[in-house]
Amino acid sequence: MNQDSRITLRWPVVLIGVIALLAAGAGGAYLWMRSSVGADIRGPDAANHPGDVSMPTSQTPSGAGTTPSANASAGPLPDVAVSLSADAVKRAGIELATVTTGAGSSGVRIPGTVEPNAYKQVTVTPLVAGRVTRVVAELGDQVRRGQTLAQIFSPELADAQTKYLSAKAELDAHERELDRTMKLVAIGAASQQELERLHAEHAAKLAGVQSLRSRLVLLGMPASAIDALAPGKEVEATTSIPAPIAGVITERGANVGVNVDTATKLFTVVDLSTVWVVGALYEKDFSRVRVGSAASVTTSAYPSLKLAGRVSYIDPQVSPDTRTARVRVEVPNPRQELRLGMYADIEIQTAAGAQAVMIPRSAVQNVGDHQVVYVANRSEPGKFVEREVLLGQSSGDHVEVVSGVKPGDQIASKGSFFIRAERERLGLGSAPRSSAAPGAGRSESAESAREAAVQTATITVRE
Repeated sequence: MNQDSRITLRWPVVLIGVIALLAAGAGGAYLWMRSSVGADIRGPDAANHPGDVSMPTSQTPSGAGTTPSANASAGPLPDVAVSLSADAVKRAGIELATVTTGAGSSGVRIPGTVEPNAYKQVTVTPLVAGRVTRVVAELGDQVRRGQTLAQIFSPELADAQTKYLSAKAELDAHERELDRTMKLVAIGAASQQELERLHAEHAAKLAGVQSLRSRLVLLGMPASAIDALAPGKEVEATTSIPAPIAGVITERGANVGVNVDTATKLFTVVDLSTVWVVGALYEKDFSRVRVGSAASVTTSAYPSLKLAGRVSYIDPQVSPDTRTARVRVEVPNPRQELRLGMYADIEIQTAAGAQAVMIPRSAVQNVGDHQVVYVANRSEPGKFVEREVLLGQSSGDHVEVVSGVKPGDQIASKGSFFIRAERERLGLGSAPRSSAAPGAGRSESAESAREAAVQTATITVRE
């Protein structure tokens, strides 16, 4: 006998079952995704080291995300060994020099430019407005003080002379009238009041004449010419422009027929018996140079000429662009060998330097922002070590070394560029890959693939 079995589920039970199934599915998906992400973070070696879990880049603590290569670029360069064959050393012309000690730099050497002594440079302008009728001086002429440079026809000067003569004539007439009145007062034929009025008028007219005379002096008319003015004589409307100092004409703006006023620059006269040589002094040398320090100036135009002078001025303001201050050395120029605008070398004497390690300047090579030298291995000929050095002051063909080499070391003084080129050709000195940051293996592989795709060429320089 068959009997059907039926199970009746209520709807709350069905709802709870569906929710349980969804929760179980979501949990399983979360666990699967978490295991996948953990495997990516730990890398292929996670199976061998299950206890090592690397921290994602976004969660790296401050300072831990800096790669060793970045630190290496900011720090000193590591020593790099470069080996050359005997034939390569001979063909490159490599010569060795021994690191020695000597007196440190006792002076500061900077380039400069010859400028005029501004205290002995005068711009000549006319005292009256008018028209240039004659020019006597030319560019480059040596003039003496008071020498006529040009002449100007000025209606203003003629008008001032006419007014002066008129006022002087009125003053003479008034003085005669005053004399007659004084005689009449003495005999009682004129009143004292009339005499006092004439005295007041006389004082006013006298002041007027003196004012007009001063005006003529300001217009450049000499006192002797003013005294020679008299009624009936022709008024001189032409004035001369004298040289204010003895010197050389370096600028000329005066030409015949040009209308000028009191602001027009006609000439520039410079006394070249002394000149200024101005250079740029770096901040590191501020403590070594003072106003009054002895200095010498040399030029390429006159190699045997060495002019002695002193520092007369140091600009208190530093240029924001070059981080230098203008320094001025005043030197004598009796024969005028130094011409304005010439380049010159300034050597400012400082206190004698202490003993310092010195190397030839030709031994130094620049690698990026660093200076290096190549130290020879005494036991293995042809083997050199690239070593970074910290340089100090220069002294002739040698330069002071603060750190990097010691006295007695042998360095490549000639041909060091060939050693540097060989190191770069061989790719020596790259950072070890074991010190790379996590995740750097894939980027280094890509970098290696790019380097392999780059074509290289070898250039051999023969005689």
